[in-house]
Amino acid sequence: MEILEPKIVKKPLRSNSLWKAIPGYAIAVLCLIWVFHDFQIKELIGSIATINWWWVAGAVVLDILSYVCQGMRWSLLLHPIGRISTFQATQAIYAGLFVNEILPMRMGEILRVYLVSRRASTRFAAVIPSILVERFFDAIWLALAFGITVFIVPLPKYLVDSEEILGFTALAATLLFIYLVFHKKGVSAAGPGSARYYWRPVRWIPNLLDKMAGGIRDIGRSRFFYSSFGISILLLLGQILSYWFVMLAYGLDLSFWHGAAVFLIVHIGTVIPSAPSNVGTYQFFTVVGLTLFGINKTLATSFSVIVFLILTIPLWIIGLLVFTRLGLSLKKIQTEISSLTSN
Repeated sequence: MEILEPKIVKKPLRSNSLWKAIPGYAIAVLCLIWVFHDFQIKELIGSIATINWWWVAGAVVLDILSYVCQGMRWSLLLHPIGRISTFQATQAIYAGLFVNEILPMRMGEILRVYLVSRRASTRFAAVIPSILVERFFDAIWLALAFGITVFIVPLPKYLVDSEEILGFTALAATLLFIYLVFHKKGVSAAGPGSARYYWRPVRWIPNLLDKMAGGIRDIGRSRFFYSSFGISILLLLGQILSYWFVMLAYGLDLSFWHGAAVFLIVHIGTVIPSAPSNVGTYQFFTVVGLTLFGINKTLATSFSVIVFLILTIPLWIIGLLVFTRLGLSLKKIQTEISSLTSN
């Protein structure tokens, strides 16, 4: 079967992306200045000697398994458009994560969609509904996890208010999803010929939205929908546990629920695209979360560096191995992403 690939348009990506990335880099720099203000590097060096590496090993294994769960979930969600194995989906996820680590603006998300569309011999746009459903699942479980954590662990009012906003957003997303799944597709009263009356630059928007809704509808009616939803909690739980295991390795005497609270603060705080690897914002929200539970800023800063390295270095290694296996290169990825974003 012929593989469908987008037309490659050699358009420089770096100059356009640089301007878009400047706000993210600025935020990262400000966060790093605040985090490392008055910090002594000897504190970090001294703390490394006390790390329990058995807990670290457990954290790394759980983190890897969480991405395997994401690959399994994505494989199930992709069934309406093609058969992609868990291994292939996980490969694409790691390739995307690796690009997110070295390029700004979360361009790895575009890459993983492209890799799967190429593997499944389908259109790029046909894969996007599965990503939207992934985000829907994540929002539901994140809202539930945050709600339970707020109930168990005392948190400041602004975080409680944030949980309420997240819960409302998840509810709105659920209602929209139910509407898209059960709404019967109608035929425009104006007929297909009415498209010529629309302004050409925006004529594609209703067609694109209709395709997205159709893709979501197919996923929602798939027999794999509920199993993929259930797997989503394993993804979130694995990431929370891996974060908490690093806390235990570092000697922080905090309960699982305190660890979950800090992880959720970091997870929500780094949702907005920023510098590659979320450098700056990751450390900032880790320190903010830990200081809420009585951990002094110096110790929290040291931990923010350690947990970042422990959970990121394996991602870099696996991502690099995936790149090598798939015969990818950064230059090729930049060209292909540029062609996709310019169409």
